Amino acid sequence: MSNRTTFSAAEVAFIEKQRVARLATADADGNPHVIPVCYARDDARFYSPLDEKPKRVAGMQLRRVRNITARPRVALVIDCYDDDWSRLGYVLVQGRAELLPPDHPLHHHAVALLRARYSQYLAMALELHPVIMITSEHITSWGAAIQM
Repeated sequence: MSNRTTFSAAEVAFIEKQRVARLATADADGNPHVIPVCYARDDARFYSPLDEKPKRVAGMQLRRVRNITARPRVALVIDCYDDDWSRLGYVLVQGRAELLPPDHPLHHHAVALLRARYSQYLAMALELHPVIMITSEHITSWGAAIQM
């Protein structure tokens, strides 16, 4: 099986239609952690902000951040559930994550994409916070994600 790293037109349409994804990371000992995240994408990467929604700890102390620092391999699942099971679908992106500090050349690009996708981010100072960048190494999809 080859490691596909580009999306079909149907997968792109599916990804753009969904509003939330699940980010899976693992700590240094391999313990998994999965959380819902907001995301935006360009042709090469996904971006997820460390935004100003209320959190229990500071952004750089979040478990996802600590896990990415320890093990940069991640999975991002963009899925759709419906009681009509003919509408079920997902795109699974496996790849490498890194934290883009505010002075990184791609940070401004990532913030612009996120603000275009989520109007709530227009009122947040995303430019002051790191952004998680995920570079795809393997893509898998199923169901409605490949039938659009």
